[in-house]
Amino acid sequence: MKIDDYRLVPGKRVRLDRFDPDDIALVPGGKKDGEKGSRRIAARLDKLQERLYAEHRHKLLIVLQGMDTSGKDGTISHVAGAFNPQGVRIKSFKKPTPDELDRDYLWRAHAAVPAAGEVVVFNRSHYEDVLVVRVHNLVPRSVWRHRFRQINDFERMLTETGTLILKFFLHISKDEQRVRLEERIQDSDSRWKYQHGDLEERKLWTEYTRAYEDALTKTTTDWAPWHVVPANAKWYRNYLIGSIVADAMERLRMRYPEPDLSAEVF
Repeated sequence: MKIDDYRLVPGKRVRLDRFDPDDIALVPGGKKDGEKGSRRIAARLDKLQERLYAEHRHKLLIVLQGMDTSGKDGTISHVAGAFNPQGVRIKSFKKPTPDELDRDYLWRAHAAVPAAGEVVVFNRSHYEDVLVVRVHNLVPRSVWRHRFRQINDFERMLTETGTLILKFFLHISKDEQRVRLEERIQDSDSRWKYQHGDLEERKLWTEYTRAYEDALTKTTTDWAPWHVVPANAKWYRNYLIGSIVADAMERLRMRYPEPDLSAEVF
């Protein structure tokens, strides 16, 4: 198993039941080795982000999608937490506001994309407009089916203007979701996250799976590929996403700018 095996291939139909959410193949030593590896990765990410910020040329957009309780917040804490807060923004996509509904569905996403030298993490994203709206019949099929192409065009434009896009689907099992929902209810520190709608959404697991499979299939492109991340083991999810982000940033071959020594500085 190689890290590239988690990246989807453009044009290939995605079946999520072919991906094991319990997979920990890259860290056969288990949790202790994975957490040690994650600490090394965090040190890499810290240095890479400093170069990104200093060079002020590239932009990094990380997109996190997944079923409820799949670990988007945890990923942000453990992976994005390695970055200097001055150069990173987290954008959470909730129910659209009336102002957002008055505009095209990509408007709020475009307004939040990273500037030069910046990292932005989307906690959910513009993909809600081919997922939630489809499952809950908020717009007709004749509307949402065109959005796959529109999203691909949008992301192509971003990449052609200097944005590195890394998209992650956090893949958990239905049984693991049940365990996490029960823990959320029982834990006084996380009970505030629980909403009555969580159980109603869980009943739509099959519908969401079908919607995700279509989205992953139709919006995996050469310029903005999806990665399916096994997320039942939280430590492995963090290790894998951190590794993919660090490797992709290193391929940018970023350099610190040369200082201006044309005038005295002391």
